[in-house]
Amino acid sequence: MDRHPIWFNGKLVPFEEAKIHVLSHVVHYGSSVFEGIRCYNTARGPAVFRLREHMRRLLDSARIYRMEVPYTLEELEAAALETIRASGLKACYIRPVVFRGMGSLGVNPLKNPVEVAIAVWDWGAYLGDEALEQGVDVQVSTWNRMAPNTLPAMAKAGANYANAALVKMEAVLNGYTEGIMLSVDGYVAEGSGENLFLVRDGVIYTAPLTLSILPGITRDAVITLARDLGYTVIEQPIPREALYIADELFFTGTAAEITPIRSVDHYTIGQGRRGPVTEALQRAFFEIVREGRDPYGWLTFVEVPREASVSS
Repeated sequence: MDRHPIWFNGKLVPFEEAKIHVLSHVVHYGSSVFEGIRCYNTARGPAVFRLREHMRRLLDSARIYRMEVPYTLEELEAAALETIRASGLKACYIRPVVFRGMGSLGVNPLKNPVEVAIAVWDWGAYLGDEALEQGVDVQVSTWNRMAPNTLPAMAKAGANYANAALVKMEAVLNGYTEGIMLSVDGYVAEGSGENLFLVRDGVIYTAPLTLSILPGITRDAVITLARDLGYTVIEQPIPREALYIADELFFTGTAAEITPIRSVDHYTIGQGRRGPVTEALQRAFFEIVREGRDPYGWLTFVEVPREASVSS
């Protein structure tokens, strides 16, 4: 992993000094919430995709878990930009994490300190460079997405990803790139770290939040882009067998971006490669994050673009 400075509890420290104690509450009970954010080297300079929305979700996740974060939304945004600048990276993955540190070592974490860190590193295509065009092979996992009112699915919590890790490990050991989780009622939920979309007869479908999926920020962007391109997007429960007869399937997420799925459980999806709807959405998405053409105000530039500073 890249050894860039890490923003740790309010200040930048060398990579080697960003440490926690082995008896920190998070080590024993998974008491953390986090985000995954990307900074792109756009044609107009490095810019973070939907920084405010990600940091707001981080604070929302912390609130759900009764963590009082000692920094405001604006302070966290500024800290992320400071960390990127200190790294010297033009494009990077950004990982803010809020966790409970050392204190009382019991299930009750309320007296443990809440700590915050932000790290950045170079990270390419999550599911492989060729996956954005050729697609990936996936399986329906034997592990279900957690049920409502067990763990809060709206929170991007470290504890939730024990579920995701089981799905990912099973898929990899079975020779697949990724796994798809079903809900406890047997409907399609999401991947181990991605939201999922299905295309049939030109209509785009995705699972509703009521199926315990994470309210993905890239998912939200794709829904917006799709509707602006003239597609109908329907959020509804999707039965497992609908996966096998889809014209197109694709994952979305900060890491996965928009990645097509070419097969599920050895059923070939469409032509076994990226379909036209997926390609159109990729084109619209990458025009924003690569070219910097952003009609939605989704980009936060690490440095103010020269033309913006002149015009202001």
